[in-house]
Amino acid sequence: MRITINGTAREVAARTLAEALSEADLTGRIATALNGTFVPAALRETTPIHDGDAIEALAPMQGG
Repeated sequence: MRITINGTAREVAARTLAEALSEADLTGRIATALNGTFVPAALRETTPIHDGDAIEALAPMQGG
């Protein structure tokens, strides 16, 4: 299926948000949104994705 991750179109075999993140090598402490809606880490394994979905994954940054 074709989805967008952080603004880049990708072809994935994933069926859940967690699988899509893994395929994109986006792991660790990140915040995620699916089609503009925040998805808590605890729900990623059970959140289905569909053709055309947009995923945003952001990692916290430190600095000053």
